[in-house]
Amino acid sequence: MIKPLGIQKKLNIDDLIIDESQFSGEEDIPLDVVFVGAGPAGLSGAIKLAQLSKKENLNLEIGVLEKASELGGHSLSGAVINPKAFLELFNEKKIEDFPFKNKITKEKVLFLTKNNSFRLPTPPTMHNKGNYTASLCEIVKFLGKEAENLGINIFTGFPAKNLLLNGNKITGVRTTPSGLNRDSSKGPQHTASVNIKAKITVLCEGSRGPLAQSYIQKESLTGRSQQIYALGVKELWQVPKNLDHIVHTLAWPLDSSDFGGSWIYPMGENKVSIGLVIGLDYKKHSVDVHTKLQHLKQHPVFKKILKDGKILEWGAKTIPEGGWDALPTKLYGDNILIAGDAAGFVNVPALKGIHYSMYSGIFAAQSAFEALKKEDCSKNQLSSYQEMINNSFIKKDLTSVKEIRPSFKKGFIIGGIKAGLLSLKLNALVFKNPPVKEDAEEVKSSDSDPETLPVNPDINILSKVDGVYLSGNKTRDDIPCHLNSEKDIDKKTAEFYAALCPAGVYEWQDNKLVINSPNCIDCKATDVLGPRWEAREGGSGPNYKEM
Repeated sequence: MIKPLGIQKKLNIDDLIIDESQFSGEEDIPLDVVFVGAGPAGLSGAIKLAQLSKKENLNLEIGVLEKASELGGHSLSGAVINPKAFLELFNEKKIEDFPFKNKITKEKVLFLTKNNSFRLPTPPTMHNKGNYTASLCEIVKFLGKEAENLGINIFTGFPAKNLLLNGNKITGVRTTPSGLNRDSSKGPQHTASVNIKAKITVLCEGSRGPLAQSYIQKESLTGRSQQIYALGVKELWQVPKNLDHIVHTLAWPLDSSDFGGSWIYPMGENKVSIGLVIGLDYKKHSVDVHTKLQHLKQHPVFKKILKDGKILEWGAKTIPEGGWDALPTKLYGDNILIAGDAAGFVNVPALKGIHYSMYSGIFAAQSAFEALKKEDCSKNQLSSYQEMINNSFIKKDLTSVKEIRPSFKKGFIIGGIKAGLLSLKLNALVFKNPPVKEDAEEVKSSDSDPETLPVNPDINILSKVDGVYLSGNKTRDDIPCHLNSEKDIDKKTAEFYAALCPAGVYEWQDNKLVINSPNCIDCKATDVLGPRWEAREGGSGPNYKEM
């Protein structure tokens, strides 16, 4: 048996949140507000803040930090998008002005066995008519262009490594140095860290952001439940025929004790995205989401669509699944706010997160704007952000489904029954679930054999190394390792890490764990269950184009 928490390094808060005084004398970049992460939350927040400042003639310096070398390079989602946040943020634009792909008019939910499928009624939470498929990369690029047009400073290739502290106040962030050799000595292209000082810091790092994690832990802000995660692996395909509907599936190739499902979405002319998502509270140490996706592609439902097609792009990321009860008890502090996936704004039963992230960024901007006008960025003033969240549709949506994901902790059958009752608003018939433990506390059985790729497949498959190539990985081979593991890792644990990681980072060689860190695509899966992830040189990792 393997209990991941017992062999995982603790989060070192003192390394992540540091006193600014040790850098006195260094040159700073001063801003009014810095958004850490150029995803839907960070860019929407920056845009809203610029709109407000323009409207009231308040000249604000707004910055957005992004660890990828270009906007959208680390952004990945299915994705089906509710357009309401776009229509609010850009009320002068029409729906045709946004980079959406297909308007959804038809959808299917299928129960899969190994060789067959059975259509199920679409659960109320999963109705998508009127929504749109889209590439999150293209969404982020669109938002970035709008932000630049408003004079917002966007710093690509600038990961934030530390939060800066003065007393109880967060005063900004310190970036990661670049150009280091494998042994962390300075190379010929070395660039030192930079301090970016801001009156308000908005953490929008995305799933499993280390700065948000450290601040939540330091301030004891963990919610009723611990945050839990899923891992999604996605492929973009060019196919012979256009698809006119979206597909969601459940059951095979998952075990009945595991939570997850797959999708097939049309992505414009002769393209589809496919993917598989599995909760990281799975039971067997050998579960391999990437390998399962390769088997899924051989299923008749997928084979019919993918036959004679071509794989264009591949990627993976973690998804926060804890819901309302796993949100931090406070999303604010002195001079700091937390938004988007860093906070956990995902509606798992609806398979939606992007518009919640965007709205959280918008609300953060509104709260920050009022604080700056009053020259009061204290936690008391910034608590208005929490009030906006609590008075919005975000709380209503997330609280209405908060018992569904925890119900699947007892397996697919019990979870399905409870979810059905909850979706029919028969809440009184469903017992309230106890607080959820973090994924790393879940014990994994270690008696199963490693999963293997399909033999003689009808549909093209990818090895993990091939997948990393198709992610556009831009990491230097001689970069310092950014994945921190305990030293004494046994073979079974190494097998567990190797199966967990979709990018082939971990191997068992010469009776020890080998970490091929340049392969990492920053999905953060092992940060949940194994070696800790930390911010590395800007521009490292994948360079997604249409994911």
